Amino acid sequence: MQRKAYVPGTAALLAALLAGCTGGSDDGGTTDGTNPDDGGTAVATVEPGRYRSLPEPCSAVGEDTLDDLLPGIAQILDEEQREKAYEGEATLTFDNDRKVGCRWKVSSPTATNYLFVDLERVVSYDNTISDDNQAQQLFAAKQAKADLPLPAAATSAASGPAEGSGGPSAGAPSGVPSAGASTGPSARRSAGSAKGASPSGSPSGSPSGSGSPSATPTDLRPRTLDDLGDEAFVDDELSSSGSTARQRTVTVAFRTSNVIVTIEYEELPATVGMAPDSKEMQDRALNLASQLADSLAG
Repeated sequence: MQRKAYVPGTAALLAALLAGCTGGSDDGGTTDGTNPDDGGTAVATVEPGRYRSLPEPCSAVGEDTLDDLLPGIAQILDEEQREKAYEGEATLTFDNDRKVGCRWKVSSPTATNYLFVDLERVVSYDNTISDDNQAQQLFAAKQAKADLPLPAAATSAASGPAEGSGGPSAGAPSGVPSAGASTGPSARRSAGSAKGASPSGSPSGSPSGSGSPSATPTDLRPRTLDDLGDEAFVDDELSSSGSTARQRTVTVAFRTSNVIVTIEYEELPATVGMAPDSKEMQDRALNLASQLADSLAG
């Protein structure tokens, strides 16, 4: 009799245990361990950037390009010094896969030229922000810091008619600012730092002898670029006038996926009062930028 009483009790206990292991549907739970509040789907993670490493910057610029950017480098008589000039000087870095750069400096009888190439691979540590988006934010800040002038059309539209004039002046089209009005970031700069100023009458390929700046043609002013990488801009700044030579600095920056490339190209004429030609320097810097963009795309 005791054996018969024990067996039904054991069966009931096993049934209760089995029900506990396989149940759980009464409280809305699931058997696969997923959270019911998220619809049973895992948290999505963003894709990493296209680039996982960076090229060696000092060898990224070919000798033919350096001949163009640094006039006089090929004429250095001492072979060892000439080779060293072509090699450039790598900037100090703690991670060659994250940020690298290289500098060149060459002096000739007419000018001293400087070239700096910087490459940065952006990595986002936020699972909700992709490497590309992080790089886009950094590039936007870089472009804002450059303080590019507003496009002519946007400047005219933003200025509107002069206050208190009752409308546009006679004979002037609507939206054209009155003479002397401050329009855009470039107008707020001091006269001593002519951003994008170009010497009048300066022949292409040679410094100006006048040292007197005039307005740069619209197509040469600091601006965004549509045909370089995912986004790009060019900046052009001429040092203040005075008794010394006027140094011009052309900066080209572009972003390709999660890599930001910055080129700084400078020229300081040897003759007092002279200023480098804007078009020539921009053409050289943009040519190098196009080469680097092509090499990254490949």
